[in-house]
Amino acid sequence: MPSEPAVPSFDLTGRPWLPVLRRDGSEDVLSLTEVFRQAHDLRRVVGDVPTQEFALLRLLLAVLHDVIDGPEDVYGWTELWDEGLPVDRIAAYLERHRERFDLLHPRTPFLQTAGLRTANDEVFSLDRIVADVPNGALFFTMRATGVERLEFAEAARWLVHAHAFDTSGIKSGAVGDPRVKNGKVYPQGVGWAGNLGGVLVEGNDLRETLLLNLIAFDTPNLEIDRARDAPAWRQEPRGPQELDEVELRTRPAGVRDLYTWQSRRVRLHFDVDGVYGVVLAYGDALAPRNKHAREPMTAWRRSPAQEKKLGEPQVYLPREHDPGRSAWRGLGALIAGRADGAEQRGEAAAIVRPRILDWVARLTIEGPLPPDYLIRARLLGAVYGTQQSVIDEMVDDAVAMPIVLLHDRDRDLGQTAIDAVADAESAVRILGDLASDLARASGADTEPAAASARTLGFGMLDGPFREWLATLKPEADAGERRAAWQSRAHEIIRNLGRDLVDSAGDPAWEGRVIETRKGQEIWLDASRASLTFRRELTKALPGAAQNGPSTENDQILEARS
Repeated sequence: MPSEPAVPSFDLTGRPWLPVLRRDGSEDVLSLTEVFRQAHDLRRVVGDVPTQEFALLRLLLAVLHDVIDGPEDVYGWTELWDEGLPVDRIAAYLERHRERFDLLHPRTPFLQTAGLRTANDEVFSLDRIVADVPNGALFFTMRATGVERLEFAEAARWLVHAHAFDTSGIKSGAVGDPRVKNGKVYPQGVGWAGNLGGVLVEGNDLRETLLLNLIAFDTPNLEIDRARDAPAWRQEPRGPQELDEVELRTRPAGVRDLYTWQSRRVRLHFDVDGVYGVVLAYGDALAPRNKHAREPMTAWRRSPAQEKKLGEPQVYLPREHDPGRSAWRGLGALIAGRADGAEQRGEAAAIVRPRILDWVARLTIEGPLPPDYLIRARLLGAVYGTQQSVIDEMVDDAVAMPIVLLHDRDRDLGQTAIDAVADAESAVRILGDLASDLARASGADTEPAAASARTLGFGMLDGPFREWLATLKPEADAGERRAAWQSRAHEIIRNLGRDLVDSAGDPAWEGRVIETRKGQEIWLDASRASLTFRRELTKALPGAAQNGPSTENDQILEARS
């Protein structure tokens, strides 16, 4: 008798699909089981794009949370920190649920809806789930012509990413989905993680990173219904319709549910050589409003506008990342739960910092971590454009800092770090004012010159600030450390200002009459602009040592003044 054809299978627990960077700098691709077994030897998981790494790490966390059904508290977490990941329990767990981790399973394919189809049985391009396909901008991409086919391993990664970061816009209507109108479903919002300014804590290796982000279930103000909190592979397979209203009001039930939230309905189309097409439809919509007690990996801000619109006393929304600002410039929201300029933007004062940072701070008070333990707060997120129908940019930045900065018991060093950011902002603003004055003195447009100077200023302060931040150890004197930063910032910005003045053309040195904001007429030239710059910089950074002109150029400026 002829043998029956083999059932197609791609088992994610045993087949390599997760790209990793080893501690020695080499790269590899591992299965789900191998990643946990070798986590101590791995630097991190590496996504095809930064946001994919965030989505994959949350998948790994959901597995780990579910294996141990916790951790219950700091004591339970400390056992894992001391003894290592329970790799045998993890392997047994993955074996028990192996069928649900099969990407090609005929009835329960991994994170997919079996039999999902449109009324016309269309199969669409993989461009719909691959986030690095360009939208009009063809520079620096390997996918200028789109995606015709994916290997199973890469398809699995993009599947996880689609649930987390898929764009909004009009999507295909699936047969059996009551939301369908004329074959389409109208915009329901981006994937859950796309709403977030994602924050995760990185340790020295993947094992540490997983554990540092493995938040205890007794964390204050974190809602977890342990009886119902389960990852997607332990829930009933989804049909094309979304969860009913009762379910949506009480979900997600916890971090396991949230980290694997099925915001889309997906079906991959494949043959023996790989995946060649996809059906992508809306799944379970999850509004970001007031989910701050459930989502620990983002900061939150109060929205007076939404409070007024909805008639609710408090409305919190995720605080998204600004791609134009380095991570260290947002330390206020990470350390103290506040953001510069909040009042001017009409935001209520309360900013909820990521609970994952509260958790890590707790580990130095109740747990085994020393206060000077150095972590990297990694910031990851997507920036959407055109009514959230495309991804315009991706944010990937990090700032290293001792955990002591996160402590509520001793806020001096944390406040010093925040004040140092304000010092940098002030110094750069003054540099921009100098560039503006030089342009005005020569009759040129002021804003391009000021913007260019500010960009240069922040760029030159970036490395020195990160180095200085790592010196804020528990034994450090807060006042002395801030003075040291002001001195360093003064030196950098003063030198940049001197370069601007040196490169100013003859028209700027000759000067012209301008009208001030108060309506007064004054003579403005490079000499006057330089004096104003140095005076304002000294006032903004009083901790910097002032020894008078220290270079030949400074002496020339003094003489010209």
